[in-house]
Amino acid sequence: MTEVPAQRYFIDVSYKGTAYAGFQIQDNVHTVQSTLDKALSTLLRTPVVTTGSSRTDAGVHALQNFLHFDTAVALHPQFLYKMNAILPEDIVLKAIYPVPPDAHSRFAALGRSYKYYLYAHKDPFMKDRGYFFPYRMDTELLQQAAGIIKEYTDFTTFSKRNTQVRTFICSIRESYWEFNDTGMVYNVSANRFLRGMVRGLVGTMLRVGRGKLTLQEFRAAIEGRDCTLADFAVPPQGLFLVKVAYPEGLLDSPLP
Repeated sequence: MTEVPAQRYFIDVSYKGTAYAGFQIQDNVHTVQSTLDKALSTLLRTPVVTTGSSRTDAGVHALQNFLHFDTAVALHPQFLYKMNAILPEDIVLKAIYPVPPDAHSRFAALGRSYKYYLYAHKDPFMKDRGYFFPYRMDTELLQQAAGIIKEYTDFTTFSKRNTQVRTFICSIRESYWEFNDTGMVYNVSANRFLRGMVRGLVGTMLRVGRGKLTLQEFRAAIEGRDCTLADFAVPPQGLFLVKVAYPEGLLDSPLP
C-alpha cells in the first residue's frame, strides 16, 4: 500500500454487544475495540490502535459509537466494503471521516444519548435487546422521576465504585420515558455519563414506578451522593448508545 502523510480518521460504528466483554480493549477477552483494531490492521497491513469515544459495558449495544486512528497508509477506494467483509456480523462500520490531527473522538464529543428498552410480554426477539419486565408500573411517577433528574448535576449516587473520574458533575439535556403497547423506553442525553450511570438511573426509577420508592426518597437518593442508594441491577442488554454528538463541521466530509 502507498505511504502518504499520516492522516487521522474518525469511524462511525454500530454493534450488538451480546458476544463481547465490553467495548474497551482488555487483556485476554473478546471486545468490540479489539475486533475493530484487528480488522483495521488486517486491511491496512500495519498495526492500528484505535481510541474510542465511549466505553460500553459487556452486553451493551451501540447504534452509533466513534473511534479514531492515525495511519500513513492510503485507504482503499472500497475501504468500507472491505472492512465490513472482515468484521463479524454483529459489528458494522457505517462511515469514515478524515479529521484534523488534533481531533479526539472522546474529548471532542459534545454529548451522548442513550436509550434503555424494557418489554412487558415474553418475546424471543427481544431477549438480547431489552429487559423483560412484566410488572405493573405507575407511568406518571416514572415520568416525574425522569423530570427530577434534569434538576440535578451531581450524579455521584449513580456512578459505580472504583471509577477514576475527577468529577461526578453531568449536565442532563433530555430525560424522559416513552410508552407503547410492548413496553417502555427511557431516553437520556447529557454532555457526559459516569460508569453505570444510565443503568443506575433506570433501576432506581423502576423502584419509583413500582411504588417501592417515593419521589421524595428518589430526590434524597440523588442528594445522598452514595452509590448504595441506587439500584444498578437492571441487565445490560436493554441499553443502547444511540448518538455521539460532535461540533458542527467536524464530520461534514465522509469518504465515499
